[in-house]
Amino acid sequence: MALLVWFTMGIALWHFTVFLPDRFWQGIVGAFLGSTIGAVVFGAVVETFSGRGLGTTDVATALTAIPGVALGLAVVWLLGSRADAASP
Repeated sequence: MALLVWFTMGIALWHFTVFLPDRFWQGIVGAFLGSTIGAVVFGAVVETFSGRGLGTTDVATALTAIPGVALGLAVVWLLGSRADAASP
């Protein structure tokens, strides 16, 4: 259940990328992948180290995904900015 919460939080926060300049790697699809993968990976790491099971969900489970979304979007943004700067 926690995987679904993280994935949904990644999608929810991904919608706000329309307000940012499009410098994401592979555009809006890359931003989608970065936000969802970042949320799921970061959430799983935090949940594993905290010792809680993946079946238990609460508000903290949803809030755990927010830094993962930010990190995932930042990585995709940096990749896109580098590719944009390297192209003539």
